[in-house]
Amino acid sequence: MSGQIEASEEAPAEKKGLGRKKILLLAVPVLLAVIGAGLWFGGILPPLLGMGQPPAMAESRDSGPRAVAFLDLPEIVTNLNTTGRRPVYVKLRSKLELARAEDGALIQASMPRLLDLFQTYLREMRPEELRGSLGTQRLREELVARANIAVAQAGRGDAQQIRINDILFLELLVQ
Repeated sequence: MSGQIEASEEAPAEKKGLGRKKILLLAVPVLLAVIGAGLWFGGILPPLLGMGQPPAMAESRDSGPRAVAFLDLPEIVTNLNTTGRRPVYVKLRSKLELARAEDGALIQASMPRLLDLFQTYLREMRPEELRGSLGTQRLREELVARANIAVAQAGRGDAQQIRINDILFLELLVQ
């Protein structure tokens, strides 16, 4: 009878041990996966595995600080597309951020085309589209895209692509 008592006392201890083993078997891989993901997305693991840096990062670190140039655009005053009798005007003063300072002369040469594209786009906009920061950001993105199209047509023979990084609004009034 004492043999049965000993066996029943050992069984709960054995079950406890199995529960801890299961927890360890589940927790350790999850913990390793979380640590690995943190190291991977933190940028520590890829160089350790010999993968190096992505090409874009390697180029930007080698080139050092980039030298940008700013080019003033003439003031643009034009009417917006409205349905009422009262006209609504927009006044825009801005600067172009150029990728290379030496592109300034080529962009200056294509300034009439650039201003025409800007005015044509602004005349098709409704006043509601310019409201708020979202409207301003959309305007900025569209003007940068149109500016890059205009200067790409001017600099076709250039070995390196002329590029406008951004447009900075100095004054944007809707009246």
